[in-house]
Amino acid sequence: MRLSALGDVTHVLPTLRTLQQHWPQCHITWVIGKTEATLVNDIAGVEFIVFDKSKGLKAYRALYEKMKNRRFDVLLHMQAALRSSLASLLIRADIRLGFDRARATNGQRLFTNARIAPQKRQHVLDGFLEFAIALGLEPAPLRWDIPIPSEAREAAERMLPGEPFLVINPCSSVRARNWRNWSVESYAAVIDHAFETHGLRTVLTGGPAANEKAYAEAIVTACRHTPINLVGRTTLKQMLAVLDKAAVVIAPDTGPAHMANALGKKVIGLYATSNPERTGPYCHRELTVNRYPEAIRMEYGKDVEDLRWGKRVRNPEAMLAIATEEVIERLTQVIGSNSD
Repeated sequence: MRLSALGDVTHVLPTLRTLQQHWPQCHITWVIGKTEATLVNDIAGVEFIVFDKSKGLKAYRALYEKMKNRRFDVLLHMQAALRSSLASLLIRADIRLGFDRARATNGQRLFTNARIAPQKRQHVLDGFLEFAIALGLEPAPLRWDIPIPSEAREAAERMLPGEPFLVINPCSSVRARNWRNWSVESYAAVIDHAFETHGLRTVLTGGPAANEKAYAEAIVTACRHTPINLVGRTTLKQMLAVLDKAAVVIAPDTGPAHMANALGKKVIGLYATSNPERTGPYCHRELTVNRYPEAIRMEYGKDVEDLRWGKRVRNPEAMLAIATEEVIERLTQVIGSNSD
C-alpha cells in the first residue's frame, strides 16, 4: 500500500522490481491513489486497486468490497498517513509490515505487527528498499522501468521539436506548497541563458492546477525566448514521454523531478525547503543546488543535524537563497558532460 504522491510512487518502484526479480511467481497487488495509478498501472505482473480519496467514505467501501474475500501473506504498509492506515484495516494479511518507530508517524505502529529496521538519515527510496530487506531479499540493481505507451510518445513528438531541449517543471502542484517554488524571474533568466548560450529551447511541464498554469504563464511573459508551455496540457504518460526527450531537467522537490530521475535523466534539483539527501533526485544529487542547510539555520536557528530528519522549511522566501548563477553553472556542467 502506497497511495501517494507521484514522487513517492516512483521511489517505490525499485522495491517492486526487487520483489519481482527475487519472487517472479509472487502475486503482487498495489493499493494506490487515483492519479498515481495513471502513471504506473500498466506495469506488467501487478494488480492495481485504486483508492480514490476524493470519494471520502465511498472509497473505503469500495476497497472493502474488493478485499472482503481475500487474504494476503504480507502487507507492505508503505505510507505513514492516517488515511492509509485506516484503509489498511480492510486488508487482511498475516504479516503487516510498516515503518520503524521513528518513521511510523501518525500512529502507524498501531496498524502493523512487524517493522523495517531503523536507519538514520536515509533517502526515501532507500527507506522503501528496507521493506524488501525485511523480507530477506537483497535489493536488486536499481530499476524503475515505467512503461511509456506508443501513443504517449507520438503525442510528445507532435507537441515538441526534434532537437534536444531543457525541461523545467517550475512548481509544486499544491497551493499550500508554494514555499517550494523558485522565482519567476530566476526561471526566465535560466531559460534565456539556455537558449542564448547552449541553443537549448525550454519546455515547461506541470499539472492542471490553476496555480501551476498561472505560474507558467508568468514565466513565459518574463522570457525573451518564449518556452513551449505544456503545463496542464499533457497526461502523466505524455509528460513522461516529454521528460524522456529532455537533454536535462530542472525542478524543485516535485513529482516530475523524480519521474525524470526514474527515466535516467540528469535532474538539477532546486532545494531549500526540503533536504535533498532525503528527497532529492536519487541518481544525481550532486547536481542539486542545495540551500537547505542555510534555510534551516534561518528558520530554526539550528543545524540540519540538530533537527528531525526531513524537517521542512515552510517559508516561501527560502527558495530566494538559490542564485540564478548556481543553476546556470549546473546547467553548463550537464550540457558539457552530455557533449563529451
